[in-house]
Amino acid sequence: MQNPDPIVVFFTASAEPTARKVADTLGAQLHGRNPAGKANAAIEDAGAHLRALFAAGHAIIGVCAAGILIRSIGALMSDKWHEPPVVAVAEDGSSAVPLLGGHHGANRLALDIAEALGGNAALTTAGDVRLGVALDSPPAGWRLENPLDAKPAMAGLLAGKPADMSGEADWLAPIAGLDIVTSSPAPDGNAPVVLAVDGCEPLIYRRRCLALGVGCARGCGPDELIALVHKTLSDAGRSPFEVAGVWSIDVKADEAAVHALADNLGVATGFYPAADLEAQHARLANPSDVVFAEVGCHGVAEGAALAAAGQSATLLIEKQKSANATCAAALMTGDALPSRARGSLSVVGIGPGAADWRTPEASRLIARADELIGYGLYIDLLGPLATGKPRQDFPLGGEEDRCRYALERAGEGNDVALICSGDAGIYAMGALVMELMDRAESDGGVSDAAKRVEIMNAPGISALQAASARAGAILGHDFCTISLSDLLTPRDDIIKRLHAAAQGDFVIAFYNPVSMKRRTLLAEAREILLQHRPADTPVLLASNLGRTDETLKQRTLTALEVDEVDMLTVVLVGSSNTKAFSTGEISAGADGTRTYTPRGYAKRIDAKEKEAS
Repeated sequence: MQNPDPIVVFFTASAEPTARKVADTLGAQLHGRNPAGKANAAIEDAGAHLRALFAAGHAIIGVCAAGILIRSIGALMSDKWHEPPVVAVAEDGSSAVPLLGGHHGANRLALDIAEALGGNAALTTAGDVRLGVALDSPPAGWRLENPLDAKPAMAGLLAGKPADMSGEADWLAPIAGLDIVTSSPAPDGNAPVVLAVDGCEPLIYRRRCLALGVGCARGCGPDELIALVHKTLSDAGRSPFEVAGVWSIDVKADEAAVHALADNLGVATGFYPAADLEAQHARLANPSDVVFAEVGCHGVAEGAALAAAGQSATLLIEKQKSANATCAAALMTGDALPSRARGSLSVVGIGPGAADWRTPEASRLIARADELIGYGLYIDLLGPLATGKPRQDFPLGGEEDRCRYALERAGEGNDVALICSGDAGIYAMGALVMELMDRAESDGGVSDAAKRVEIMNAPGISALQAASARAGAILGHDFCTISLSDLLTPRDDIIKRLHAAAQGDFVIAFYNPVSMKRRTLLAEAREILLQHRPADTPVLLASNLGRTDETLKQRTLTALEVDEVDMLTVVLVGSSNTKAFSTGEISAGADGTRTYTPRGYAKRIDAKEKEAS
């Protein structure tokens, strides 16, 4: 899966011309505050905007003071191996400074920007400044077997220690002027490049040149396939670091062993329909009529390796097999047959809507998605994360169509994000996605391809959590949720649950309390609850949480009026033990009242005091 696209940001009119030139150079989106011309997104809150982009994994190029970027994202910095690149560019284009991710794209971005603007790239990583290359970050198509040894090797070169290098790699040319003895590569051009610095472990670089094809029985254990591949490569004198990817037939797109192997090798997977593999029939070393009868092609492992290696490729390693798995490999020639990635569906809960209440995981899944699907309002709440992305909006009431479309699009090999407010698993699309996958296609389920997609569920802050937090801690003890919508749940079942929750003295969060036509169940719920708890039981009405028009209203159970509630309101009714008190401070749209449900600590403290006395 690809990383999110880079984004250029600016905050002043004087920075806009440079920002536009940088965006044009990189083919990147442009986000600006009060842009004079067309921009992909307008920036209202600079800090929140930058944090949202950084959390989502976008490379950020800020045409602004470096301090703005540092102060905005500083609290989110934690792991240099996974943080996206951040580059600060002077308004006049005179300098481009990589602030984060120097060896993960920032240095390259700074160099490209400096060249386009006629300025300087102010690189600060020692390897790039003095050696002209980052030994721990080889370019695409190469792998370093031992990255942890790169730092001492680089320090040795900088200290003037002698070194020798076998093999040849154009990208290492900048260090050729140092005290390095070189030798010629092996005749096949695929031998490793070894850089040995005196007193350090040799650095071993491998070309990613092998297309690995695999097949396996349904449910094959990952360890079996991984062991087969490693033994096969070892017996052939090849390194796992030479593997460019793992390919198989599309009916294996959801096979755990195939993906475990790819993770073990640190590469991506690709899949072919049976027809594409059958097109390799004449080039197979071990065609099988048994395999053809089962999946529609005469060879999975060999066929996948040849299709991925290219039309002029030949097998380097013929099919090898264990009890439940097969593998084969071919040297890549550059004219590979396009394969399809395993599709993925991220069912994403974005919380009530505020960017600060959205998890970093949710932001990353949204940023990397090929397409966003959901109720239009929820996608709009994503702000800059949705800018420029293909989207498919569905109306309220179109939930099944929404989920079916998302699954089928993922089944075509796409990375899809299904956007839900709150938590996707609470009165949202998570359960419906599972239901459609569980049904037979003839019974209203989805296609076999859709059932093979990867499903990721990203939790979000639910409305009941947000409402309780805003008002205090009304969910401090046992609670339940009840939806008052009788569109999907029989009315009699709702009434039964109301009585049970009332008798159990739970704090209750009412979802879908009313609609334009449905106005009576909330009033019935109030009357049922009044039979079991005091008239002055605290009630919280919370609407549009985390948004600019957020409102919180404190009421009592007897004073709860249906006309004060709309479809965007969550209603929290306290238990008989819930308490409310006034702080005299008005904030976040509330009247200064704080509501909480005690857990029982006061009784515990009293008991300890009595015991001590």
